[in-house]
Amino acid sequence: MEHKEKRKKDTDASKGDRVTLKKEIGLMSACAIIIGNIIGSGIFISPKGVLEHAGSVGLSLIVWVLGGGICALGSLCYAELGVTIPKSGGDYSYVTEIFGGLVGFLLLWSAVLIMYPTTLAVIALTFSNYVLQPAFQNCVPPFIATRLLAMICILFLTWVNCSSVRWATRIQDVFTVGKLLALALIIIVGLVQICRGHYDALRPSVAFEFSGDPSVSEIGLAFLQASFAYSGWNFLNYVTEEVVEPRKNLPRAIYISIPLVTLVYTLTNIAYFSSMSPQELLASNAVAVTFGEKLLGMFSWVMPISVALSTFGGINGYLFTSSRLCFAGAREGHLPYLLAMIHLKNCTPIPALLVCCMATVLILCIGETHNLINYVSFINYLSYGVTIAGLLYLRKTKPNLHRPIKVSMLIPFSYLLFWAVLLCFSLYSEPVVCGLGMVIMLTGVPVYFIGVHWKNKPKWIYSVVGESVACV
Repeated sequence: MEHKEKRKKDTDASKGDRVTLKKEIGLMSACAIIIGNIIGSGIFISPKGVLEHAGSVGLSLIVWVLGGGICALGSLCYAELGVTIPKSGGDYSYVTEIFGGLVGFLLLWSAVLIMYPTTLAVIALTFSNYVLQPAFQNCVPPFIATRLLAMICILFLTWVNCSSVRWATRIQDVFTVGKLLALALIIIVGLVQICRGHYDALRPSVAFEFSGDPSVSEIGLAFLQASFAYSGWNFLNYVTEEVVEPRKNLPRAIYISIPLVTLVYTLTNIAYFSSMSPQELLASNAVAVTFGEKLLGMFSWVMPISVALSTFGGINGYLFTSSRLCFAGAREGHLPYLLAMIHLKNCTPIPALLVCCMATVLILCIGETHNLINYVSFINYLSYGVTIAGLLYLRKTKPNLHRPIKVSMLIPFSYLLFWAVLLCFSLYSEPVVCGLGMVIMLTGVPVYFIGVHWKNKPKWIYSVVGESVACV
């Protein structure tokens, strides 16, 4: 396989030559990356958790709307960081630039080792379960069959991403449209039900009838459930260098995508309540499938297929962005430099994609992955807060730095306030899970000092992992 290092002067970042990727992501593809990564399996899973913790239909809908608003605040902060520090790699690149190599490496370590491979594995298993569901209507699909189909899906999409950036983004575009059409079907059917007078659960007098006394901690957990469905809002920042005119298209994509997703999510939940009582929704393990069985009759098979298509696009988006994180980490000297190489003709980071693929397949072979997801969710929320705190720190330490986009200080402060409350509820509700997530992250400390900070390593180590570039 031919590789070459494509280099150009990066005048906005550090001195020296940097390996760069080809700019092929326009505004439409940028919107598709954000929407495609947000809309995955979450909207088909989280409504149950949000309703359970919110305690009422009305409050759950408020949580969905506010959840989108919080994502919008975070996205605006990331838009400023994305054009001020125009590097691929998202959180990792910004934190490394602002706080130094160790903090950046810890985010990179936890993401590459556990967070993204595990998330990819869970989404792939969701995909295979829904694809196989029509063939196993009265039982759970076989363990081996679901793993095998999930691996085939991962391998196929890795091949697509290795072959062409254009193919990968076109798949993202097509499946993003498919996701929106599937949700549009739910929304339209729900609106038809409302027009027919089936909206008892949505009447204000009923919608705010609480099943119990709502507590602040329960509302916080409801936001956590909604946040899972909104995760992925920052993924465009992982491929900033491949965005055409990022100073224009990055904020435009955010302005279009986040409000659209918030509207779709809110209307989808309204549609669910037009055909299901709160008790029915809480009793369902697959809300969209139950919705389809109640209202679509002989066409109820459309729902599991729609969820499968949604998750397929989500897998493609996660592969695309997580491989760019490996690429960015290798370029900074925090991973073997082999991972910063790109294909001569295809201009794709093939080594980074193969590492992401192999890590995901390995986790699929382990078996149970849902516990790992709980551990790394804490790391995910932690990285958001650290990154946006970095924006405030950069404002203070480098006030004269050129910022094509400069958000009001009220935006990052508001986000950090919400983030701190959410993090405190996570620690209070799940101390063991959060503690293990922190342990996973801190295992990267000795790796950093041995692999990155130790400059005078024996020559045989470099012959194994490849010569490293200058470390941060």
